[in-house]
Amino acid sequence: MSVLRERHPLWALLKVSGLARSTFYYQMAALKAGDRHGELKLKIARIFAQHKGRYGYRRVTAALRQSGTWANHKTVQRLMGMQGLRSIVRPKKYRSYRGELGRIAPNLLKRQFEASQPNEKWVTDVTEFNVGGNKLYLSPVLDL
Repeated sequence: MSVLRERHPLWALLKVSGLARSTFYYQMAALKAGDRHGELKLKIARIFAQHKGRYGYRRVTAALRQSGTWANHKTVQRLMGMQGLRSIVRPKKYRSYRGELGRIAPNLLKRQFEASQPNEKWVTDVTEFNVGGNKLYLSPVLDL
C-alpha cells in the first residue's frame, strides 16, 4: 500500500478498497507495535526444549511460575499452539495381571501330557490381545 500511496491520495485508495480510515490507521499502529508476547514465547520455547518436548502447556505454565514469570495457562496453551509445540504423549502399557482372581482349577494332568487315545485330554489357554484399542481373545483347544 505504501507504493500506491506515493502515486494516489489515501482517501482514493480507501474508497477503492472499501476500507474505513480508522481501520487503516489501526492496522498501521498494530504493525508498528510488534509482538506483545515475544519474550513469553521465547521462555516457553526454551522450557519446552529443555524438557525435550515432554511438557504440555500445564507443566510449562508451572515451570514459568516457578521461574517467576506469571502467565495464564490459556495464554500459554494458545502460544504453544501458535508455535507448533505439542508434547509427546506416550500411551500407557496394558497390564492385565490383577493377582490371583477367582478359583484355581485342580491340576488333574500332573504334567502327564501323553494321551493313549483321542479326546482323552484336552487343554486350553486364554490369551488377550489389544488390537486397535479393542480387546480380542484367543483360546485354542488342543487334544493331547
